[in-house]
Amino acid sequence: MPFTKLIKTPAYFSRYQTPYRRRREGKTDYYARKRLITQHKAKYNSPKYRLVVRFTNKDIIAQIVSSQITGDVVLAAAYAHELPRYGIKHGLTNWSAAYAVGLLIARRTLQKLGLDETYEGVVEADGEFTLTEAVEDGPRPFKAYLDVGLHRTTTGARIFGVLKGASDGGIYVPHNEKRYPGFDIESKELDADTLSKYILGGHVAEYMETLADDDEEKYRQVFKGYIEDNIEADAIADIYTDAHAAIREDPSPQPTEKKSKEEYAAESKKYREVKLTTEERLAKRAAKIASLVGSGAGAAEEEEEDE
Repeated sequence: MPFTKLIKTPAYFSRYQTPYRRRREGKTDYYARKRLITQHKAKYNSPKYRLVVRFTNKDIIAQIVSSQITGDVVLAAAYAHELPRYGIKHGLTNWSAAYAVGLLIARRTLQKLGLDETYEGVVEADGEFTLTEAVEDGPRPFKAYLDVGLHRTTTGARIFGVLKGASDGGIYVPHNEKRYPGFDIESKELDADTLSKYILGGHVAEYMETLADDDEEKYRQVFKGYIEDNIEADAIADIYTDAHAAIREDPSPQPTEKKSKEEYAAESKKYREVKLTTEERLAKRAAKIASLVGSGAGAAEEEEEDE
């Protein structure tokens, strides 16, 4: 089939509708966003919350967000770079860390709303599929819908680790078990042992043991931080178990020390070029001209000597 030249006529440009900026940048799926933020008319001004999960190269971001006319409002946020405070110092973007971030955002949100004692969730992670149910004679559970953004929702993806952690933390996130690691498509059943292994870092421990036996050099390269802290494969499960208990004990965010205006000004001055006075600029210009004249005279003398 021959190639045909694509001609965009004036009618094409006159009818062209410019997409939203974040759609042009490939950052927002507005088809999904519309359905995540649209609220039932009978609920009037009640906010509809989303569990927003995003992954970067070195961090995991989890936020509870609601949408308003003026923009999105964040109720609570949790990050993977907070996990060293709870004892998880390595592998801050793996599946187990994602679960811990989900647990942290859930407990932090419920503590802020005063529901942390009413809805404790799954205290000891066992890998079983559970949904947060309403208690009798009490407030209903906090409800949030998972917002995956542009992330691929493949079976076993880390984004569902955050989902599982938030669900076990006491937040009601409507979902099923089909995308958890350990779910069998043929039998339509979830292997709780496999999911529990991922929650407690069992897959990392298995890889450590395999790599240590097969390729010692690569093992030292990949798990350099673990080796420096004397962390062996057998101790990983205990690290995550202790971290989950520590998160439940104190999920509140740790305040950070902020610099004063004077400190920020001093920091910015390090990289700012000082503006020269008129006398300094003229002197700099004269020195440059003198150097150029001198280099030209030297080159002319060398040519005369060669002749």
